[in-house]
Amino acid sequence: MRLETDGTGQLVAAVHGYSVGLGAFSSALVGRLHDLRTGVPLASFAAAKRKNERELELLLRRLAQRGLLEYCFRRSLNREDLVVIEPQTADYWPEKARLGNADVVALSRFAYMRRRGNETVLESPRAAALFRICNPAIAAAIAAMSAPQSIRQLARERTFPGIELLALLVDCHIVFKTSKNIGLRQNEGDHNLVLWDFHDLLFHARSTEGRQANPLGGTYPHIGSASPLPAVRPPWAGKKIDLRGLSAAANENSPFTRLLHERHSTRVFDSQKPITIAELSRFLESTARVLSTWKTETEDGPSVTYTARPYPSAGASYELELYLAVGECDGLARGFYHYDAEEHALVAISVRSAEFEALLAQARFAMDAPASPQVLIVITARFGRMSWKYSGLAYALILKNVGVLTQTFYLMATDMELGGCAIGIVNIDLFAKMTGIEFHIEGPVGQFALGRRSASDVSN
Repeated sequence: MRLETDGTGQLVAAVHGYSVGLGAFSSALVGRLHDLRTGVPLASFAAAKRKNERELELLLRRLAQRGLLEYCFRRSLNREDLVVIEPQTADYWPEKARLGNADVVALSRFAYMRRRGNETVLESPRAAALFRICNPAIAAAIAAMSAPQSIRQLARERTFPGIELLALLVDCHIVFKTSKNIGLRQNEGDHNLVLWDFHDLLFHARSTEGRQANPLGGTYPHIGSASPLPAVRPPWAGKKIDLRGLSAAANENSPFTRLLHERHSTRVFDSQKPITIAELSRFLESTARVLSTWKTETEDGPSVTYTARPYPSAGASYELELYLAVGECDGLARGFYHYDAEEHALVAISVRSAEFEALLAQARFAMDAPASPQVLIVITARFGRMSWKYSGLAYALILKNVGVLTQTFYLMATDMELGGCAIGIVNIDLFAKMTGIEFHIEGPVGQFALGRRSASDVSN
């Protein structure tokens, strides 16, 4: 990243060919930008009242909001980096949790240490930042916290990293305060977190936007190192049984076969004639409405309520929920809604305008479309509905259900002569901010753009 001024005197951050505006700052501050390359102590301006220090803090806060700062935890004598904190969410700012000598801490079951290039990093899907471990003694001290220990006990060890670093790790949920007399799984986080397996939460956080800083999407990361696989698998050797012609006549007379063949993704919608609320109602009723409800008794457990809906779901869990970001819909106000599948009704949810617009803008970018979708359907999962029953494969089943529902959306849109497009990237942190729901309780697992397809729509 480079910090530089543009022709108008505005300070901009240049990152991988992109420019991010940071606002106007005094020439005195611009002259101090080289200090940021070597590091500025946070304590030097945290309580400062001088104008130049307040201005520096404002710049740092703006950089932090965009995830463009790193925070170095250093040995004071030789200024050697012990740990470097890399933000994974856009608004991370280091905070120290309160700790005392009597507090008992343990390493989170979601925390893991791995090699990244020539570095060792400590991270967790729950953490807003990862910790680059620069000193092997720090890694050993963190590993020792697999068993709960008091701060007093840890401080006796030669490799004790210091209470400040522990406080930063607790703030990021990589280490947590606990009691030796309580089960660690039950004592870490809320009761919803108990339902998550390590690999499921990691997969959810690392395959979506919002809680990680890794490249995501069609970046073609292996160009130059591996050849692309062919679109069609090379055939196996052996005698072939030709099936062509055996089912041709039946397919020609099947309306469902024609529907399957006509299905395609639509990225250009008709802005002059948007989808109507009546069409949206028919679409939702035909694809997602609750058709019936019943209860089943579990062996040595509580009774469980189940529903039937137009699409299949693993174990009849139907953990998926629909939220609609309505940009253009004749008869329905622009806004954010939840679809009540049991009552077949839309419930308006009050959200910040900037976050609503960001949701539509991200969908437009992900589709590489000229405009935002008329209706963006955000598919979320109530994760506990699935993980309460299934071990080891709960999140995999959720993604399979998303695929089934997405195909149902495609076929219904095609049947109604509307346009639809599945969107593979979702921002779990943005949805959490909009709704106030923690990302591990309910969060987006898919999106689908819906609207009146344009006359210039091209099948793909």
